[in-house]
Amino acid sequence: MPETLKPETEDQLLEAVKWAVSEKTPMEVVAGGTKRHFGRPMQTSATLDMSAIAGVMTYEPEELFVTAKAGTPMAALTAALDEKGQQFSFEPPDLGPLLGSGVDKGTIGGIVATNLAGPRRIKEGAARDHLLGFHAVSGRGEVFKSGGTVVKNVTGFDLSKLMAGSFGTLAVMSQVTLKVLPQPEKIRTLLVRWRADGIYDHGAMKVMSKALGSSHDVSGAAHLPALAAASSSVDYVSGSGGGVTALRIEGPGPSVEHRAEALKAEIKDFGMLEELHTTNSKTFWREVRDVRPFVGRDDVPYIWRISVPPADGSRIALAILETLKGEVYYDWGGGQIWMALRPVVNAGAEVIRSAIAKTGGHATLVRAPADIRAEVPVMQPQSDAEAEITKKVKEGFDPEGVLNPGRMYPGV
Repeated sequence: MPETLKPETEDQLLEAVKWAVSEKTPMEVVAGGTKRHFGRPMQTSATLDMSAIAGVMTYEPEELFVTAKAGTPMAALTAALDEKGQQFSFEPPDLGPLLGSGVDKGTIGGIVATNLAGPRRIKEGAARDHLLGFHAVSGRGEVFKSGGTVVKNVTGFDLSKLMAGSFGTLAVMSQVTLKVLPQPEKIRTLLVRWRADGIYDHGAMKVMSKALGSSHDVSGAAHLPALAAASSSVDYVSGSGGGVTALRIEGPGPSVEHRAEALKAEIKDFGMLEELHTTNSKTFWREVRDVRPFVGRDDVPYIWRISVPPADGSRIALAILETLKGEVYYDWGGGQIWMALRPVVNAGAEVIRSAIAKTGGHATLVRAPADIRAEVPVMQPQSDAEAEITKKVKEGFDPEGVLNPGRMYPGV
């Protein structure tokens, strides 16, 4: 077979994997290619191109689900949902621009395989929480499926939770079924604008904690220090002259208006307040979702995604930046830190992981040159027990190691 295999049907996909197993040929699994450089570089002899296995198979707006082939572009799916006023409520991000792969080229299979989500994850969860079912071919060359088209209790092992976030190392999904929900009628984003003459990250954590602990059903909480805020295309944000803390409220119009006013009364003493309405809100949260403050920034080649307890977010981030030179912004109420670092030995991995070890959490190196990703653990290092489980799961699904070998961890 050729070095690049491009199946057009599920039968051809099965044939391609069976060939790889029989020849013991490791393959890189790709579709849109936007996340090709997310994870460890691999030594593979062939490429399995899933881009031709694409298209919406079933979309039932009334039943709130869509089934699509794994290579279906996210842009096409989003357009189909938009026509019916629906959405993937976990806000799948487009990391293509951040990783240098272009805009709107990602696929639904890639989103599920990497278990990505945007700012609404604090309320709605990630891709795994919306995956109702899938069809796939394992690294054994066997077809299997899990789940269906409705949310129900799981008896036995929940394979959907295992496949989401496996980075294509266990099986190749051919089709996925995901839950969809109505788009909000209105969106309001309250902005707390901080002065430009100081660092207000700790204060921002207090604002976000108060908002998220309130009864106002906040669906997004982020803080952009001055440099990150200045990169926004929303004038109220970029023109603030300092840092900005953003709190999102969504839903039916009267409810949004009432909750926004009530939340404003609760946080009015923290700083100057502004308000973004629906259009500007969508733009702003899309920028937070897609890590736009660090897109096209060659001066900060290393991008980390750090997850820690929200109350510790600013303290950990600023402690890291006392040693390393870089920039930061916070999502999920401070529980997720996006950090961009200037050139430093080993991408600053030891400093970052030492800092988060004190509170618990994990750090993922999302962007770095291939030579750095080959040397530095891209994913959070596992304990011996976790590594043994990971190894056994990989051997169970892909004993010959033909699917994205070493993408997440060396030798797995």
